[in-house]
Amino acid sequence: MMNNLKKLRKARGLTQIAVQMDTGIDQSLISKYENGERIPPTDVLVLLADYYGVSIDYILCRTDNLKLQK
Repeated sequence: MMNNLKKLRKARGLTQIAVQMDTGIDQSLISKYENGERIPPTDVLVLLADYYGVSIDYILCRTDNLKLQK
């Protein structure tokens, strides 16, 4: 999970502060999620998946498919 969150952010050229400003998630938590120090709760996973336009499964490294399947 940590690698995919960081990959998503960096691929979009965003800083952790920019993600914080857009999502309201504290920068220190974003850092901990990206580094695997904490696992985001379900509501934060949904928020991040919507923000990046990917599935929760992608964030959790359960799939390599970036595309959302509806």
